[in-house]
This record gives sequence, structure tokens and C-alpha cells, in this order.
Amino acid sequence: MDLSKYRKMAEELVAKMTVEEAAGQLTYEAPAIGRLGVPAYNWWNEALHGVARAGTATVFPQAIALAAAFDVPMLEKVADAIATEGRAKYNAFAAEEDRTIYKGLTYWSPNVNIFRDPRWGRGQETYGEDPYLTAELGKAFVRGLQGNGEHYKAVGCAKHFAVHSGPEALRHEFDAAANAKDMAETYLYAFEQLVRAGVGGVMGAYNRLNGAPCCAHPFLMQKLREWGFEGYFTSDCWALADFHLHHKVTSTAPESAAMAVKAGCDLNCGNVYLHVLAALQDGLVSEEDIRRCCVRLMTIRYALGMGQETEYDGIGYGEVESPAHLRLARRAAERSMVLLKNDGVLPMERKKYRGKTIAVIGPAAASEAVLYGNYCGTGSACVTILEGVRKAYPDAHILYAKGSHMYKESDEDVAAPADKLSEAVICAKRADVAVLCVGLDATMEGEEGCAPNFGDSGDKRSLELPPCQMQLVRAVLRTGTPTVIVQTSGSSIVTGGEEGAAAVLQAWYPGVLGGEAVARILRGKVCPSGKLPVTFYKGCGDLPAFTDYSMKNRTYAYYEGEPLFPFGYGLSYTSFAVRRAELRGGRVVAEVENTGGCDGETVLQVYRKIEHPLAERNVRLVGFCRVKVKKGESKRCKVALSPDLLRLVGEDGTPFAYTGTYTLFVTDGSGAAPVALACRAE
Repeated sequence: MDLSKYRKMAEELVAKMTVEEAAGQLTYEAPAIGRLGVPAYNWWNEALHGVARAGTATVFPQAIALAAAFDVPMLEKVADAIATEGRAKYNAFAAEEDRTIYKGLTYWSPNVNIFRDPRWGRGQETYGEDPYLTAELGKAFVRGLQGNGEHYKAVGCAKHFAVHSGPEALRHEFDAAANAKDMAETYLYAFEQLVRAGVGGVMGAYNRLNGAPCCAHPFLMQKLREWGFEGYFTSDCWALADFHLHHKVTSTAPESAAMAVKAGCDLNCGNVYLHVLAALQDGLVSEEDIRRCCVRLMTIRYALGMGQETEYDGIGYGEVESPAHLRLARRAAERSMVLLKNDGVLPMERKKYRGKTIAVIGPAAASEAVLYGNYCGTGSACVTILEGVRKAYPDAHILYAKGSHMYKESDEDVAAPADKLSEAVICAKRADVAVLCVGLDATMEGEEGCAPNFGDSGDKRSLELPPCQMQLVRAVLRTGTPTVIVQTSGSSIVTGGEEGAAAVLQAWYPGVLGGEAVARILRGKVCPSGKLPVTFYKGCGDLPAFTDYSMKNRTYAYYEGEPLFPFGYGLSYTSFAVRRAELRGGRVVAEVENTGGCDGETVLQVYRKIEHPLAERNVRLVGFCRVKVKKGESKRCKVALSPDLLRLVGEDGTPFAYTGTYTLFVTDGSGAAPVALACRAE
């Protein structure tokens, strides 16, 4: 969007403000200025996978699940639906003069940090571990959210800038040490792509980066200028107080306020900017500094339509959790789920189980919490996995046993340890098949202060499930009943059933209709097609320390070990073969044949391998597309490749174009041998 018109309007408005009024607009709870017709506005809002924390809204699958779909057009549709619901709620709230927190149109999403370590509890908010995938999906989310009209439909915000991915317990004081190559190659890539694509906001991170706090970092702010950023910059919530309380780079709140304002932090989520006028009085900032920040904020508000009629004013409250949005949420869940293992027990067709017994077991089976993930709204149409299975198999006898608590030794407060375990064994022994639902929820992995029950401030200490669930998995598998493990999480986990289970389905946090989506996949109404956007590791033993921000031995691009399941992996009920592939201009043209027994979708993935000292083990995803192929048919597919296909980064962080030979690998991620293309760049 061209913001020049709105910037001129903002400059004229701010020129009429007193410096006190301008300073007051720099906090997330911006007060009204009645004499100038400026209504109150609260900047703090979230829309990671649906309008969050403002009552009822369509809850789409968590961000990491949306990433597993590898579906750029679908994610843009999801974000557009979120913006539609956001406008509907905003229009209705404003009519009631409710302008409080979570009621605005500036959404602090998406989270485009790199999920570098599987222990990070907030990794579920990201699009995974690959910079290119993260950038492509992040841009799609922003396009859908912001729209292409005269005004912004809503405003996205790329966070947390930058080099931020745990540990949560240390984030207010932590100094992330990252070299220039890792920053340019991995940590900053998606941010640059989103800024160049026109994201309206950027949020700074809590931590320091190489000694300087990210919300006032000279290097990071310079990067934004280089990339042509024209939006607004906000601190993370209470991050500016960390300057003097924890990072100790300033001594007082006025000094912290001055440091941030002068660096270009326009908005303070917190209360440090209540000291801006004191900083002005002490000569630490100028009136021009304050007005500059205010102009950037008012530019965004005008671009959203402040004081104007917009093309979105007619969006009514009936759009909230509409049938169309719920259908999209279910479709997104179905495309995101990853079949990790299948010995033939799946699909469990309805006719095969007429009169048979299905045991649905596990603490995730009847849980609504596992549908949500963090940063979510409230769904009024939740379908748990147990409910989904009951609906999908009306002719079968369904047995249910919780089996264990999610993380406690006993499920009932005064019961003996493993009090629900024998019931699970009883049900499994009497069943023809067991659907074992285990995993995590947002109380067990997430943000500091939001996930108190397990791990460390929301992070995970181990990739294994809590002992009570590991015990449950072992007990059910010992019965000998064919067992399908359905696992919920926002990250790499180890259930202990990877070898003994007949099938394993990674369901993530699948959204409000997640249980229905699981059941439709189990039954074969939907052929699974998701792919892992992160590496699933066997454990943490061979990973670097959580606090080590070097990319060495992290993610599929640098990991030196043998993964449990690799990045990009995912099985299907059918099979696909890449018959031919060739490089034509900036695209790979490949013929994909469905060689199996049912129609299906897959994700064609293209990886680049360069033999060069600066490439290290650098196998990089450079293109992907989702393709649907009917059984017995072939389809010619065109995969657009990244403009940065031949980009390498020097040790000083300077990118350069590689010339010479390189290899492209084309695969559908099912484990079959990829097709290799020998190429040369002149």
C-alpha cells in the first residue's frame, strides 16, 4: 500500500497536537483527543490463527499446523477470513464504544521467528524452522490480513525482531549471541521479506542481540531503513522496562524511554513511555523525536480508516464463526495433519468397522484444550477427537478411557498414581483397534507465564511426553491391539510408540473442528497430505545448548544426526512418483504421477545443494507447491523457485550470488528417492 496520502494526513494532524498529546499517543492505550476528533485506540491485539482474546471467533489450526500444509493460497484465505472477522468485531465493538484491549485492528501477528530449537514453547506460533518457508507463508498471511483495498483491512506485524526463540525463562535478561552469517542467512531473512512486501508493523524482541536490546538496536533499526520499512515499530510488552530492570543498559525509566524513542520505537506496549515527557524535560529526547513517532502511528490509523468511510464498514457480525469460515478451518486442519507412520491399518473405512469395537484412549481424546494452542479466540463449535470418531463411526461400538492425566501422576486429586491406566488397558484389550490420543496442550508448552504446568516457563525440558503419558503408551501397546497414535503438539515430541504403533498421525493443535478433521482422515474421507515444517528429533541429547544461537547442528539444513522424522516428511494413503523434472528459467517443471489406489494431494518440494565452503551442509528449500493428482493419473507441475536460489552469505553477513555447479533435488517428502537435477549458474 502507498502510505504517502495517509502520512500527509498524519503530519497535518500531529502538527495540531501539543507535545503532551503527541507523547500520549505513543502508548498502546492511546487516549482520545476530543478537540481533534481522535478516538481512543488500543493497539494491542492478536490474530495468530484467528481473532484472539476478544470472545467468539473461528479458531483455525495453530500457526505451526498451517505451516505443515505448505499451502500459500490457503493461508492467504485463512488470513483474509481472520481480517473479515476482525473487521466485523471491530465495527460492532466501536458501535458500542468499546475500544479496549483486543478490540482494535492492529494485529501482532505473524510470528516469523525461526523455530531453531524444539524445546522452545512458543515455536508453535511460528511457521517452522526454514527461512524460505517462513517468509513465503508470512507474506501470504500479511497479504490476506491487510488486503489490497484503499485502506488496510487489518494490519499485520512481523515479530519478534530479531534472533529470538527462547529460553522463555531468560528472555528479559538474555543476550543472544549470533554471528553475521547466521543472522543474514537464517534469523533476518523472513523479516526482510515481509518488510519488502509491505507489512504494516514490526515488533521488537525482549532479548538483547550481541549486547544491545532489540527494541532499540542500532543494527536492527538500520536494517529496517535499508529494507524500506514505512510502517510502525512497537516494543514487545514491557520489554522497554527490561532496559533498566534487567538488561542494565540504562538506569532509569526516562533513560529507557529516550533510548527507544530516539532509536525509532514508535509504540510502547507497557508503561515506560509514560516517562517520555520527563525525558523531554531532561533533554534526553527532542519534541521532533516524539512527533516523528506519532506521525508513523497516525499514518497507520489513517490507513485503517480513522475518521473516514471505508470499504469494510459494512462487514457485519454474522461473519464471526460463519459456516464458510468453519469449513475453511476444517479444510486447513485436514491439510495440515502429517501421517508419520502407517503399516496399513489406515484408512479405517467405516464399512470395515461396522459392528466392530474402537477404543478411543488418552488425555487428548476428549480435550478441547488440545484443539486450541496459544493466542486463540473462543470457539463455539468445538469437536474433540472423541466426538469426531463417534460421528465418523456410528455403526461401531466406541469405548473411551482417559488413561492418564496430561502431566500429573494421577488424574483424580486423591487417587493412587496411574489411577486411569487399567481402564485404558481394559478398553484396548476389548477393541479391534485403539486410537490413542496423547500429546501436549498450551498449558504445557507456550509463553512465559502462560504454560505453568510442565517444562520451564513454557519451554520443554525434554522431547518426551510426561511420564504418565509415556506409561500409558507402553501399556496400550503391550495389549497387542493395533494402535493408531494421534499426537497433539506444536513441536517435535517423542511418544515412545513410534516403533510399536501401527500408525502415527501428527495432528498439531488443529483448531475448533480438529476432532472432525482427525476422524475424516482416520476414516479415509480425506487423504493425509501435510508435511513436517520442523525436524522431529529422537531427543535433545545431540542438540546444542538451548542458549546457543549458532545454527551449527540445528534444523534440517545443519543437523548432523539422524532425525526421528525429517523436515518435509509426510506419508499418504496413496503414493506419488516424480517421473521427470527439468529446470526452465526460474521454475522446476516436473511430472508427478499418482501410483497408488486413491486420489490425493502432496507437496512437491525442491531443495538446493551447493558444494561450497560457505554452504557447509547447506541443503535449502527453494521451492514448493501443493498438487492434487487423481489415482492413475499424471500431472505436470510448475514449481516457482526462490529469487534467492543462488544466494550465499559470507562470514561477514554479506550476501553474494553463487556461480558454478549445483544440484536441485525434487521430492514429495514421502521418503522415496528424490529426482536430482545437475545445474550450472553462470
